[in-house]
Amino acid sequence: MLGRSSVFARNFSQSMVRYSGHGGVPGENLPFSLQNKYRITALFTIGCVLGFGAPFLIVRHQLLKK
Repeated sequence: MLGRSSVFARNFSQSMVRYSGHGGVPGENLPFSLQNKYRITALFTIGCVLGFGAPFLIVRHQLLKK
C-alpha cells in the first residue's frame, strides 16, 4: 500500500515537472531579471540593510519617544 502511493507521488511529480513551462533555466521563475548584476547587488544590499536594520531603528524610535 505504501509502495504504491510513493510510486504515484513520484510519477505525479515527474509529470508536473515535465509538463510545466518552468524548468531548466536558472532564474526563470524569479520576479526580477538577473541580467544586470549591479542592479541585483543594489537590490540585495538594500533588502539586507532594511531587513536587518529596521528592528533597531524601530526600537530606537520607541526609546526616543516622549
